[in-house]
Amino acid sequence: MNITLLDRLLKIDWLVLDVDGVLTEGGIGYDDHGLEQKAFFVRDGSGMKIWRFAGKHAALLTGRSSRIVEVRARELEVTRVMQGVADKWEALQSLIKEIGAKPEQICAMGDDVVDLGVLHSCGLAVAVADACPETRAAAHYVTRAPGGRGAVREVIELVLRAQGHWHGVVEHYRHRTAAGPIGS
Repeated sequence: MNITLLDRLLKIDWLVLDVDGVLTEGGIGYDDHGLEQKAFFVRDGSGMKIWRFAGKHAALLTGRSSRIVEVRARELEVTRVMQGVADKWEALQSLIKEIGAKPEQICAMGDDVVDLGVLHSCGLAVAVADACPETRAAAHYVTRAPGGRGAVREVIELVLRAQGHWHGVVEHYRHRTAAGPIGS
């Protein structure tokens, strides 16, 4: 049976994101005190808030450990954060069991070969535009935007549009006269 992209999009309730190279551009900087620095794209953040507003769920799954990721996850109200993960496939299987989801309900986004097991184990595998060739080849969808520069927002809009939720989200914010920014 040939499953279309639309078929895949319609089933998605969970977004499982790699961090470095997906939520960030992939660069890791250090200040004079040896503290790690990362930069996050504001529209990816507002996209994550929109995702939650639409009743969807998200998790971060990364091989590195960083306090900055904890801070960003808290800002975005992402409660499932798996850091320092040596085997991402195993971590995804544990998450699926914990949340009671089916693999086809999960959209996973990655950028490198360490993400391949996760991408092969979900309903919608997404590679960012600047992912390595093997990761792009394994994806059901490759974003136009690179990692850390709107790829997450692109996928959120793609899923919510396919599911018929995007118009309602836009209307919600269009009619809020006292609304401030929904994310940063």
